[in-house]
Amino acid sequence: MRVDIITCLPDILKGPLDESIPARARRKGLLEIHIHDLREYAEGKHRQVDDYPFGGGAGMVLKPEPIFRCLEAIAEQGDPIDEVIFMTPDGEVLDQPMANGLSLNKRLVMIAGHYKGVDQRVRDHLVTREISIGDYVLSGGELAAMVLVDAVARLLPGVLGDASSALTDSFQDGLLDAPAYTRPAEFRGDAVPEVLTSGDHKRIDAWRDEQRLQKTKARRPDLLEKRDPSAD
Repeated sequence: MRVDIITCLPDILKGPLDESIPARARRKGLLEIHIHDLREYAEGKHRQVDDYPFGGGAGMVLKPEPIFRCLEAIAEQGDPIDEVIFMTPDGEVLDQPMANGLSLNKRLVMIAGHYKGVDQRVRDHLVTREISIGDYVLSGGELAAMVLVDAVARLLPGVLGDASSALTDSFQDGLLDAPAYTRPAEFRGDAVPEVLTSGDHKRIDAWRDEQRLQKTKARRPDLLEKRDPSAD
């Protein structure tokens, strides 16, 4: 998979995407990440990428011209683009099924908004999908883009050491994950549940299923309302 990220603050993205799972995916040749500095596609002495909004009001808006130029240049490189994603608080909220679907694509472009967002014509003519990572506002879309890259990268075949690991994560089947324990078996008087040390994998699976269900009921009952009954 190839991911292109358009941003006016490229340095924000460089550190996190060079660590952990995204870095592993890149080392294995399973993921390419290309960061594009929007200012390189701006004109004028000051390479201005933003301007005041028509109609007045606070904040600045990213101009359409640099974004159009940048995306046109990106489109000439590599495979056809599957999705042009704009990270925005008013987009559809990212969830695990969405990440699963996006991981099947070969090429994604992400536009990281900043200030008061982007000129509406970018959204009307370039963007194919608008995604939010939650009902709150960040200083820019760069952090949201990194969240989306990480959520998708770990799903690419061959990235995780254990292919089944991602399939047992929270939300994969509409439930939260079960509690996890490791050594020592007893720590400060608190022992690991006996079933987990029993060696009886049928009992262990049943215990985990029950724990997942009870945790979801207690913490996220809304997930149960949306869950497909056939998942049981």
